[in-house]
Amino acid sequence: MKSRNIYQLRILLSRIDPPVWRRVQVWEDISLLALHKVFQRLFNWEDYHLHSFTFGKLVYEIPDPEDHHFGRTPRDETGVVLNKVVGGVGTEFLYTYDFGDCWDHIVLVEGLLMPEEAAEYPRCVAGARNGPPEDAGGPFGYANYLQALANRRHPEHKEKLEWRGPFDPEEFSLHAINRALAQLQRKRRRSPKDANPS
Repeated sequence: MKSRNIYQLRILLSRIDPPVWRRVQVWEDISLLALHKVFQRLFNWEDYHLHSFTFGKLVYEIPDPEDHHFGRTPRDETGVVLNKVVGGVGTEFLYTYDFGDCWDHIVLVEGLLMPEEAAEYPRCVAGARNGPPEDAGGPFGYANYLQALANRRHPEHKEKLEWRGPFDPEEFSLHAINRALAQLQRKRRRSPKDANPS
C-alpha cells in the first residue's frame, strides 16, 4: 500500500504589506473542505462567509443557489482531495474567503515530504503577523482600520477600538495556531458523519 505523503504549503494573504503568511504541512489527500477549515484557523478567520479554491481555470466551492445569477459555474468541492487537483512542487493556487471583502490567499506547494512518526498533521511550522479581523473590509479596509487604531486623534479611533477591542497586527503565535489545529482534529475525530480525509 502506498504511504501517504505530506504537502508543505506557503500561504500568503494577498495585498497586505508587511506580508501576512503561514507555512503549513497537511496530508496530500486532505479534502478541500478540511483544507478550508485549516486555513480558517491559520489566519484566525471565523468561517462566516463563502469561500472558493481556484486551480488554473477550475473553481471549486460549496455550490450556492445564487451562483447562476452572477454567471458563476463553480465545481462542487465536496469529496475533492488536494492531490487530485493540485500539481507538483512549485504549483500555485488561490483560496478566496469572503467574496465581499475578497481575501485572496496565494498558496504555493513548497514541498512533498515524508510524514514524521511522532508529528500531528496538519501543523503550522512558520508564519508572520496576525490575520486581519473578520469583516475588516478587505485589504483597503484593513489598512484604514489599522490607521484608525494607531492614531488616538483619528475620527474613527474610538469606533474601531470598541468594535473589536485592542488588536496587535504583529502578533503571531505558532503555539496558539497549532493548538487550534489540534482542537480541529479532535472535533473531526468525534464526528462520525465527517468522512472527508483530514
